[in-house]
Amino acid sequence: MGRKLFGEISPLTYAIAVNRQIILRKIQNFQAGTKFATKKEYGDLPVSVYKHNSLIRRKLGTVDLALQENKAISLGLAAPHIDGVLIAPGETFSFWQLVGRCSAKKGYRVGLTINHSGPDSGIGGGLCQFTNLLHWMVLHSPLDIVEHHHHGEIDLFPDFNRQIPFGTGTSIVYNYLDYRVKNNTDNTFQLRICVTEEHLRGELRAAQSLPVKYHVKEQDAYFQEEADGEVYRRNKVYRSTRDKRTGNETAYELVVENNAKVLYDRTLINTPIRALDETESVST
Repeated sequence: MGRKLFGEISPLTYAIAVNRQIILRKIQNFQAGTKFATKKEYGDLPVSVYKHNSLIRRKLGTVDLALQENKAISLGLAAPHIDGVLIAPGETFSFWQLVGRCSAKKGYRVGLTINHSGPDSGIGGGLCQFTNLLHWMVLHSPLDIVEHHHHGEIDLFPDFNRQIPFGTGTSIVYNYLDYRVKNNTDNTFQLRICVTEEHLRGELRAAQSLPVKYHVKEQDAYFQEEADGEVYRRNKVYRSTRDKRTGNETAYELVVENNAKVLYDRTLINTPIRALDETESVST
């Protein structure tokens, strides 16, 4: 076993390490002089760019259902901080700059979190569903993603009513793992967010119509058993850009390629599992 990192020695050293990261990020934000999006408008901008509904309560293996109920409460607390925000030309949207630090004092509950070894829990857990929704909408726009932390190394739960490709999610931790997008266009964008009993609802709107349309799709998706008996989930996600006037494709780009170790019972996989081809190298 290797030597433990300072933050792994005890709960106290972990708290010290986390707060050090938070302070460093605040210093970085101040020094960078980034112009963050803060202005809000509760009347809809005229153009709907993309909308999506994200189911709040999902079947996640053996995860305590109470964590899902707590997540619903936390999402409801965070949503008003984002709803209506305008991202003007030259501005950067930051999830944590708007939502702030989650705490029990503010009403946030203990929800599901993810660490390197699997599921865990913590105050505000489940808010990554919020940034997952934002990321999916942003992928259908010309906004530039300037900070995105991907958690595609592990596949934690079997699919349950999956609507978007595997591996298009985000990881967030206040405030040093953020989700940020910058508006490098001459258009103004707006995020509309609300929470219903069943869904986190999101819509990206704009002041002017877009000359192109975006389509995000999954390809080469499969499960494969490695030589050591472990199963990995693999896929590639691409984004196509088409000119609305001509219908011609103007860009086709790889968004992400996933190679995730499956951590749940393989009998819950509802598609055939490929055997490792002898000519392929073992992935780790």
